[in-house]
Amino acid sequence: MIFPNTLDRYLLRRTLAPMSAVLISTMVAFLMERLMRSFDLLSQTTEGLRYLAELLVNLTPHYVGLTLPGGFFIGLFVVVNGLNKSSEIDAILASGTSLTRFTAPFVAMGVLLMVLSVILFGFVQPYSRYAYHAVLHAAENAGWNGDVRPKALLSAGSDFFLTADRTDASGRYLQQVFIRRIDPNGREDILTAVSAVVHKNPADSQIALELTNGRQISTVAGAQSYVVNFSRLMFDVPSGDAGLLRLRGEDVSELTLIELARQGFGLEPAALPRETLLAALYARLARALILPLLPLIAVPFGLSAKRAGSGAAVAAGGVLLFAFEILMVLGQATAPRVTALVAIALPAAIFAAICIATFGVSQRRPGENPVSWFIEQVAAVAQAVIKTVRRRPALPG
Repeated sequence: MIFPNTLDRYLLRRTLAPMSAVLISTMVAFLMERLMRSFDLLSQTTEGLRYLAELLVNLTPHYVGLTLPGGFFIGLFVVVNGLNKSSEIDAILASGTSLTRFTAPFVAMGVLLMVLSVILFGFVQPYSRYAYHAVLHAAENAGWNGDVRPKALLSAGSDFFLTADRTDASGRYLQQVFIRRIDPNGREDILTAVSAVVHKNPADSQIALELTNGRQISTVAGAQSYVVNFSRLMFDVPSGDAGLLRLRGEDVSELTLIELARQGFGLEPAALPRETLLAALYARLARALILPLLPLIAVPFGLSAKRAGSGAAVAAGGVLLFAFEILMVLGQATAPRVTALVAIALPAAIFAAICIATFGVSQRRPGENPVSWFIEQVAAVAQAVIKTVRRRPALPG
């Protein structure tokens, strides 16, 4: 298929809508889950919205690559299942189009997505992952905006912590306040107060707390403690010093494909074990190479949905993809103890063999494949068990 004909364009157009819907909805869910874990941190900085936007941009390549196989498979399954239910596939096959020719545009789309995946996983994601950690580092060390959220643990440097049980909507009026501070001489101050008011200067560069009805316990280096009760105390909040962010490449996810290959094969000095680097390289390539193979199982599953049920068919495909991803993760985790090529290539080869075998069976008998046969056998066993249980006579009371 060098130039797509009318049928190819029709099939690809039908595929894009469900695939895009799955990709966008899943990616948004992942992004929101990750950002929810960062809201506590971002809400306490002076530039929380800017950091939020940067986190979104830097996380997008990671989650696009993560959801690409599942979105592609579901998009193909929805299209083939819809064409099968409306008997359009019967008309297409009856016109002389083989199942291989019918699947060709989907495989071509998989090849394009494979190239996109290599670009994302191999070159864009390593830099975006490092940029994501850089934004978090900047947010953690950014100037505090003076607003306090209930039960949030605030830190201005490694030697100062502040929390309050309750605050008003503005975050300036606090109740049940707890403060811990360690000065350069080693003295530890613990302060508690019934209430406090946050005071900021016009430039928001210096922040002070006006504590009311509280107690201060100070412990010096010699383990001597002093207790002071106060009705009103002005307390200056120290400004924290930001530490330097580590260099890119100390985490394997921050290395590009070329860097993984050069360090993994010993062409450049590496800070990580060689097998760990090679396992990451092979895993990224395997995740990209399976994309052209997904139509080989999505099309047979879509054709068998009438017999096995669409829910069972799409669940079987989801289990295969999930098992593949789990094996990739386990292969990378065991790489220092197992040869990287075996840990990654073996499960990838098994997945490819399942795809090819499933499509080969479906070519000979469209609508049938080993997975649908297995699902039917499981369903038959389950029905037999249910009938046996129903026929069993009740025990006498």
